[in-house]
Amino acid sequence: MTATHNLALVKKHVEASAVASGRDPDAVTIVVVTKARTVDEIRELYDAGHRDFGENRSQELTKKQPGLPGDIRWHFVGPLQSNKVRHVRPIVSLLHSMDRASLAAAWVKGPGTPPPALLEINIGREDQKAGVSPESARDEAADMIDLGVDLHGVMAIPPNIEEPSQYFEELVAIRDALASEWPQMKEVSAGMSQDYHLAVRAGATIVRPGRAIFDRH
Repeated sequence: MTATHNLALVKKHVEASAVASGRDPDAVTIVVVTKARTVDEIRELYDAGHRDFGENRSQELTKKQPGLPGDIRWHFVGPLQSNKVRHVRPIVSLLHSMDRASLAAAWVKGPGTPPPALLEINIGREDQKAGVSPESARDEAADMIDLGVDLHGVMAIPPNIEEPSQYFEELVAIRDALASEWPQMKEVSAGMSQDYHLAVRAGATIVRPGRAIFDRH
């Protein structure tokens, strides 16, 4: 199967999951994660009409971006060191991994208005994962917004279990609480290749498949 064919299948699954939960499929953005993929592989999907792509390493992003059309909406979905902000900030449309005060301070530095960001939540409370705790999400969001970060919602990677729906539902509940105070915080970035359909059922507005697009089934 080609990547274009696989993307069409992912879109069908997103649509079915959205409809099953009483939501508009057009309210869900598919960010194709292009980690370790070539410019030619990305261009195939671009030529098929796709525009939202994600990278999780600053070096890959800055290497690929100049060789691709300027109307791509790049999403940064991985951990970001503060000293790499100056390379990523001018390129991306949305940072998914705003996870600490020092990154927030670096993000708002520099010329112009920084792109919006999502507050990364350590939804499984796992020691090895980045993100703020669910319990501290409100205070962390307030501090980042006070610094000047334009927070548009939340992001999480749940524990690697067969049925992560409870974590997606908790993330959506956190988003709801934050949006009641800051209405612009409406996005929920959750779900990758193995579980994006469950994330959509729970209320995710952005999903991040990679292998589901590029693996030859």
